Amino acid sequence: MSKKRIYWWNKWTAGSILILLMVLTPIFTILFKLFDSPGEYWNHLIEHSLPSYFVNSLILLIGVGFSTFVIGVSMAWLVSIYDFPGRKYFEWLLILPLAFPSYMMGYSYVGLLEYTGPLAIFLRNTFNWEFVGPIIDIMNMPGAIFVLSITLYPYVYVICRASFLRQSATFQEAAFLLGSNRRRVFSKIALPMARPAIAAGVALAGMEVLNDYGTVKYFGIDTFTSGIFKAWFSFGDINTAIYLSAILTLMVLFLIWLENFQRGSRGWSSKNESNRPTARIKPKHKFTRWMLTSIATIVLLICFIMPLSQLIYWVSLTWKNVVDQEFFMLIYRSFSLAIGSAIIIALLSIFLLYAVRLSPLKWTKYITKVSSIGYAIPGAVIAVGVMIPMIGLDRFIIKIIPSQTALFFSGSLFIVIIAYIVRFMAVGYNAIDAGFQKTGVAVNEVARSLGASPLRTLLKIDLPLIKTSIASAVLLAFVDIMKELPLTLILRPFNFHTLATKAFDMATNEMIAESANACLIVVLTGVVPIIVLNNMIRKRT
Repeated sequence: MSKKRIYWWNKWTAGSILILLMVLTPIFTILFKLFDSPGEYWNHLIEHSLPSYFVNSLILLIGVGFSTFVIGVSMAWLVSIYDFPGRKYFEWLLILPLAFPSYMMGYSYVGLLEYTGPLAIFLRNTFNWEFVGPIIDIMNMPGAIFVLSITLYPYVYVICRASFLRQSATFQEAAFLLGSNRRRVFSKIALPMARPAIAAGVALAGMEVLNDYGTVKYFGIDTFTSGIFKAWFSFGDINTAIYLSAILTLMVLFLIWLENFQRGSRGWSSKNESNRPTARIKPKHKFTRWMLTSIATIVLLICFIMPLSQLIYWVSLTWKNVVDQEFFMLIYRSFSLAIGSAIIIALLSIFLLYAVRLSPLKWTKYITKVSSIGYAIPGAVIAVGVMIPMIGLDRFIIKIIPSQTALFFSGSLFIVIIAYIVRFMAVGYNAIDAGFQKTGVAVNEVARSLGASPLRTLLKIDLPLIKTSIASAVLLAFVDIMKELPLTLILRPFNFHTLATKAFDMATNEMIAESANACLIVVLTGVVPIIVLNNMIRKRT
């Protein structure tokens, strides 16, 4: 018998390579353009601004990293180990701050703490307290750290909670038998075992800090992201924007390396008959149980309920002046763009993952995972990397077709959708990959052996089995796109707004109360998938 020939090159493989080229083009563009000479603004930047970019970015990373660690780990330990009134609700309620874009959280707290804010009015009317200016001035570095921390701590909370729940009770029971108390068990056993999860959560929060533009811009803090905007829009210096993008990318890559280093080769295994989760502790005293409830409530109040209430208060004052036909068109455009982009991301993710299934070569799996790299790259960097080749394409078209003057690629929504795909491909890819892994390949192989084509097998068997994962992918990508600001600000067509960019423009033009109408829709849109996904998880468990 002749040896079976492996046909690894087919339309699925070819399509996958095209998708990967699209995702990697922005990064390669930044790398190649570094060989060009820097712009005129670069020398001025090195002397005056670059040191502050480094220092401010580093302070934000350290401050937010530490704060998200404290809040995220403590809340994860609280709801995972202890039994108290309302615990099952706090499990998912503490995730809700993720629905808030950080800059919108900043707007809310500035409004809450200002002299004319509801909190100051309440204190004056109730206790006759008088203030000169805001109750607390948060328009500074500590304020930015606070706002970013209460917005991003769920990254640490979610991952650490999962880690604590997976830990075997055997280790902790052995420690108790040896005379350790609860605090010592936490610090010496549970916390070290959760170290990889903590590193992953803090790294994700750090990436969001480096990606942030709205908060630092509104609070007047110079970072690399704000520097990219200044170089591009204020000075028209593309090369300087590229150099800053490259530095920012290196910082992200260092953060990823640091996260992997923290993980190290340490691991704990408890895969035996005694691998059971730790039983939750119900404090003996009723006061203690309600104290734990109070702690969780205070965190939820500060991180979600109070800023949401401020948005609702502003909306009640301004909606008659803001909500009109143009506002509804703004909602329609934002939702259409986000839903359309999310569906495309899901379809491309399905294509990539199915190509992996069809390929007999193991290395294709690792290559397709490269498509997720965009999620680690700040939106401003992706925007710069996408804009340059698109401008080149438009110039080429104008050169060969002199009558064509419109900017088809760089001046339309096409470039925005491409950038969304690059930035959020990981969201769709990971969600759908989880679905494919649960279904396995056995059913797929049986269908193929009966003569069904790959496409027919995908449509009739695979997609119905993973429809929940596809819905999750579309939902998560939709929410991320709705919140995205720096990428959209750079690439949007002239006079085109999404809810996020409209809210930002209004807030920066001293119309912060009016911006709440757009902010509230974005936040409520982010709340919905959290509730939906939580219900999905509960049904499965």
